[in-house]
Amino acid sequence: MAQSVVKTEELLKALCGENVSPQPIGNGFEIYVSKNHTFGTDAVLLSHFAAPKKNDKAVDLGTGCGIIPFLWARDGLTSYTAGLEISPEGVALANASLEKNAPKSTLEFFEGDIKNPFVKLKKGAYTLVTCNPPYKAAGAGILSDSVADKFARHETACDLADVIKAAAGLLQFGGRLVICQRPERLGEIFSQMTAHKIEPKKLRLVCRSEGDEPWLVLVEGRLGGGKGIRIMPNLNLYKDGKLSDELLKIEGPYLQGAKTEVKR
Repeated sequence: MAQSVVKTEELLKALCGENVSPQPIGNGFEIYVSKNHTFGTDAVLLSHFAAPKKNDKAVDLGTGCGIIPFLWARDGLTSYTAGLEISPEGVALANASLEKNAPKSTLEFFEGDIKNPFVKLKKGAYTLVTCNPPYKAAGAGILSDSVADKFARHETACDLADVIKAAAGLLQFGGRLVICQRPERLGEIFSQMTAHKIEPKKLRLVCRSEGDEPWLVLVEGRLGGGKGIRIMPNLNLYKDGKLSDELLKIEGPYLQGAKTEVKR
């Protein structure tokens, strides 16, 4: 291991704890993760569903360890992606991964608050915004003792309305917001999007297996878009107890270099 990599990992462990490790994501890419800043299948599905274009100028809100920008960089997608994260630990991990991988796409990571993203990001400058937001509303469920877990799982630092309001301010007219969330919050997603002039345009439900109730919803909205939404077929993660062909295709390079189990 190169001396610079050793030094970087030592600094990360001093900041984030001893559980920092490089996680392969395929095509030779590895990103640093920690106990408090890791990722699951939902992030991989969101990155794929967003379907970024080569000329997209993108922002990933609440980027954590930077998994979504790095998945795009791994595949040579987007001309520019900024990741915004409130946790200094998450930003440190993402920047260390940036140094480690030297990705083809231009990536930048900023420490900042989704409630006021314009301190670091330009208004109306982006064509794509993604977010894997906290799934539990404030006051719902038992809060973790970990501050990072509270931010990731519960709407303690921001709520769904904050995310959608921020995206509306960041997007160019016609730009896309793509998020994932629990299905029971779909009505809230639609109402908040339309309140901020983002028209829901595409919807996909994710189920564990065929016939199961969905556990995740993927939604795309367009700022200033016309009426009408496309309902895609359900995405089933498993078939006959094995990863489905579609999930294998979506996760592709990640599964070749990383874990094969589905994290929920």
